[in-house]
Amino acid sequence: MAADNTSRLSAYLRFGCLSPLELALAAKSDDSPGAQAYLRQLCWRDFYYQVTSAFPKISTQAMRPKADLDWRQDEDALQHWKDGLTGVPIVDAGMRQLRAEGFMHNRARLITAAFLTKHLGIDWRPGLQWFFRWLLDGDVPNNSGNWQWTAGTGNDTRPYRRFNPIRQAQRFDPEGVYVRRYVPELKDVAGGAVHQPWRLAEPVRRGLDYPGPLESHRDEAVWLRD
Repeated sequence: MAADNTSRLSAYLRFGCLSPLELALAAKSDDSPGAQAYLRQLCWRDFYYQVTSAFPKISTQAMRPKADLDWRQDEDALQHWKDGLTGVPIVDAGMRQLRAEGFMHNRARLITAAFLTKHLGIDWRPGLQWFFRWLLDGDVPNNSGNWQWTAGTGNDTRPYRRFNPIRQAQRFDPEGVYVRRYVPELKDVAGGAVHQPWRLAEPVRRGLDYPGPLESHRDEAVWLRD
């Protein structure tokens, strides 16, 4: 996540400045692992366009109504999530990147969306609309399709998927570089310890201008104890 090895072409695709077919043909002619990975992402993009053609209410209606849970109404928690003040650094870094750049690393999109729906138990639709508010590349098929995938309401065989935010952070931002870039309150916390500030020594915690983690309502916050 810190390296941000992404093409940054998604907004150009959204507004029709680039042809996805042209990019796909270019990637297909390149045997490198990076080009092939990019081609797979273009395939997922096309997949969600086909899904949306068959299910045009993808932004407002669950594709799997039985998986559309009894979501909590918690405006305070929702606002903390929007503001990047959940107390979970990897989540807050992603939400702040969104506001600062109109863009978010794809892994951060999955982590932040899962945190809202699976950990806070809040409906995916307000989250989807917040992404639409800020994302330069936020087209309906991909934004809405991926939100439904993360919430477990989409065309997915694993509707109860969970993302442990700490394990995700340790895997994709092991040294905490991405977090410190967007959460300056934690800039003096070295290495991977930045992902769990609640575990720092008490004098250090008291010196941080950073909130404790929001209460989880779906999985008893197992990730806090990992």
